[in-house]
Amino acid sequence: MSEDPLKALSDMASDAHARIQAAHEHINPVVEVRRGMRDAGIPADVMTIDCLRTRRRITLILHDEQPGTLLYQFVTIEDEVGDSFQSMALTDVTVQTLVDWIQDYFD
Repeated sequence: MSEDPLKALSDMASDAHARIQAAHEHINPVVEVRRGMRDAGIPADVMTIDCLRTRRRITLILHDEQPGTLLYQFVTIEDEVGDSFQSMALTDVTVQTLVDWIQDYFD
């Protein structure tokens, strides 16, 4: 992936958000890029996708020490972050991957 991985992930999340809103009015995901980890000295970018109705969160992390890998987990907004993350190659992540996760976890 030649472009900035965070930009690529943000673009995919925007497309997924638009698809979800077109297909599922009751799921209104809130997508946010967070700087907290970088501000705390951890070399990683974090994106959260929240569903305020179900109080569920999908956390996506791009860690500088694991280039080309997306770390992700499904938690609640109250939990903020869980103990364990799953991972997949960033090249395997598509807009449809995010749409499926949002539909399956938030609905």
